[in-house]
Amino acid sequence: MKIKTMLSALMAMGCAAAVAAAPAQKIEFWTFSMKPKFTPYFDGIVKNYEAANPGVKVEWVDFPWDVIQTKLVTRIVAGTPPALVNLNVPWADEFARDGLLTAVDGLLNEEARGHYLPAALQDLNFGGKTYGFPMYSNVAVITYNTEIFKAAGIARAPRSLDEQLAFARQIAERTGKAGLCPALAKIDGLMMQQGLPVIANGRAVFNSPAHVALIRKLADTYKAGGLLKDSLFAEDNFPAAIAAYKGGRLGMLLAPPTAVKRIEADAKDIYAITDVAPAPLGPTGIADGGWLIHFAVPAGVDSKLLPAIGKFARYLSNDANQLEFARQASVYPAAAKAARDPFFMSVPPRAGAAEKAVAAGAVSMPHSRTLYVAGIPDYDELRRSLVKAVEAGVTGRQDIQQALDAAVAIWNKKLAKQRAHTAQSVSTMGSSAPPSDPNRTRTEALNVAPAMAELVSDLGSDPKVDTSWAVGGM
Repeated sequence: MKIKTMLSALMAMGCAAAVAAAPAQKIEFWTFSMKPKFTPYFDGIVKNYEAANPGVKVEWVDFPWDVIQTKLVTRIVAGTPPALVNLNVPWADEFARDGLLTAVDGLLNEEARGHYLPAALQDLNFGGKTYGFPMYSNVAVITYNTEIFKAAGIARAPRSLDEQLAFARQIAERTGKAGLCPALAKIDGLMMQQGLPVIANGRAVFNSPAHVALIRKLADTYKAGGLLKDSLFAEDNFPAAIAAYKGGRLGMLLAPPTAVKRIEADAKDIYAITDVAPAPLGPTGIADGGWLIHFAVPAGVDSKLLPAIGKFARYLSNDANQLEFARQASVYPAAAKAARDPFFMSVPPRAGAAEKAVAAGAVSMPHSRTLYVAGIPDYDELRRSLVKAVEAGVTGRQDIQQALDAAVAIWNKKLAKQRAHTAQSVSTMGSSAPPSDPNRTRTEALNVAPAMAELVSDLGSDPKVDTSWAVGGM
């Protein structure tokens, strides 16, 4: 449910109440989908902080990922928000635009900001203000079958998207196997990772000659047999991709390092001939698969409690705590020193692909950004029309230019209606706050659906991950 919709519904039900003062020095913080696997970790955080800070009471609350937004809006409207809440970046962006988060710049001096990776802080900068304390993220690596590469005459991992596609065609030509399985249901993210905008100046622009050229490369690779056709355009084709890789039918897999552990557990023969490398950054210089999770401060918290909240948030996300959590959860810390820890950066002698994957991901982590399209109502509906056009073009059912032109026309008709509706709503409401800009674009996450499915599964939560907000690319 969209935040504004939830907010309006709750206000209509009369849930708004006078802001209640939070109990002195009581800090309530929320996470999502951390119980039961990480109960010892967070219980330890609470115990250690309370011991070091007499008079401070810390309460940890964990919700399933699919209800935490509704719970948060309800508490904000009721005037009893928690002090801190776990959010991903798209959620935080929407909450911040709707005035439901508190900027934390005053709680992060220059020294404190220096403890975090600059890219992580950039992820949380909306309108020139910082809206959270970075905690962890992930990145993808290139996992490849060395025997298939050898049979295809390929001596190294690809270093660009063009090389990924060229290698995939070469693998198909010389071995009869597929080389690559891109998540083409997330084609918008792939476009933006390659520096090609999806929306500019409030209009869809993905039918330019450069966009057509990208889809033509994919079509050429598809025609040559280089792309795995299993679930190629499915919303989440990661299960098909990893199954094909474990079965020896796929040359390359783009996925987080945790996927390599799954290969090790399920297909030891394939794991024995697997190697890994950092995923190419592309012309944008942004790593594949980034998806930052952080702690935000909701609107309406007692301003007198903010210094105590900031102190606890900095402790919760410090190097030692981030490092410990990242090691347990198989993710990457967003704290600068922790991200450079030997656990991530060093490769032990005779290391297997799983250990190499951790180090390969660490190389990319400083370049990790959460990439997405912001402020577009019903974005999934628009994205599906783009995916249908790309599918028609890639499979040869329709001319690529014509397919993209038709999808652009659908998008622009919808975007024009949304702009008119937004202008009318702002005029009617007479709000003094700046309206949300439905045309502002932040770049889209690559491989988000498979990456987050992998991550949340490993975190011990519901494997049926909500990917409706997670629109990524290859």
